[in-house]
Amino acid sequence: MTAMIDSSPISFVTVRRRFDFRNIEVGRWVTEQERDRAAVNFYRALCDLMHLLQGPERLVSLRGTLGLQYGIGGRPGVSAHYIPASRQLALAKNAGAGSLAHEWFHGFDHYMGDRLCPGTGPQSFASSAWLNSGMLKQHPLNQRLAECYRVILLSENGTTPSRLFEASQRADEHRGVFYYSRPEEICARAFEAFAEDCKPTNRFLVRGTRGTDEAQAGLYPSGMHRKQVNDAFMRYFSALGTALFREQAQAG
Repeated sequence: MTAMIDSSPISFVTVRRRFDFRNIEVGRWVTEQERDRAAVNFYRALCDLMHLLQGPERLVSLRGTLGLQYGIGGRPGVSAHYIPASRQLALAKNAGAGSLAHEWFHGFDHYMGDRLCPGTGPQSFASSAWLNSGMLKQHPLNQRLAECYRVILLSENGTTPSRLFEASQRADEHRGVFYYSRPEEICARAFEAFAEDCKPTNRFLVRGTRGTDEAQAGLYPSGMHRKQVNDAFMRYFSALGTALFREQAQAG
């Protein structure tokens, strides 16, 4: 039986049509009930995401370039991941709740890679490209996005790593990996904090940026830095949403 919300049937077809995702794939071992419950969770979370981004539906799907996977494949110990080669967000069947905001920002960061920093290649993330190259395609919106990355990754004087970056490096040193201090991971966690502070109506979009072990280890923005990050994201996405709504109106 199809899940219901606000007296209207919600399915993954509904999700795809409303947000114009390129495709949505559901695993063969996902039951009908699990599929319908997941469709409602995705729909509600994506509506929350659209609200906090202050933009139209096609911003959520990155102009129809983004795909979704639910309950397909998976990696041991990984509840969700973004696949750059196919531009897809993938959530595990029973463990992906709360990861959508993080993975969506990976998709956005990847989409913006060579749009922010030309010549960096199709697999680049804008956050890493900006930090490593400093080359910026001049545009008012790009300036605002670069400011988001600056606030997240650098100290206030812009010459040393931020406390968030330093905490991420310590986490990597402790675990003997190179993961937490990747610029794209730091920025995705910063976006998680921004999303959670916007108080979404459900916990499928994001959870865990306060009070968790990772938060206690300094892997999310906190205090005044958190406010600065949130303000930078708000300025950028407000301007981006206004531009996209204007473009949509002009297109008829």
